[in-house]
Amino acid sequence: MKPVVDGLAKELGDSVEFRLYNVEKDQAGIELANSMGVTAVPTFVFVNSNGIPAGTQVGSMPEDQLRSQIQALQ
Repeated sequence: MKPVVDGLAKELGDSVEFRLYNVEKDQAGIELANSMGVTAVPTFVFVNSNGIPAGTQVGSMPEDQLRSQIQALQ
């Protein structure tokens, strides 16, 4: 999924912020995953412009589906 996310990050530029965390090795990632109830990798947590979680997707997804989820937040 990382190549898909990286491609969308370039495509969408400054209008969307992507944050990738290693929830298995990085302490900050582990703490964040625990606080958000993440139990599987990958897990996408969509957060609106107000910083409020607006949805979660567990598992891989096609690029067009990820793009649609992001566009629904804009």
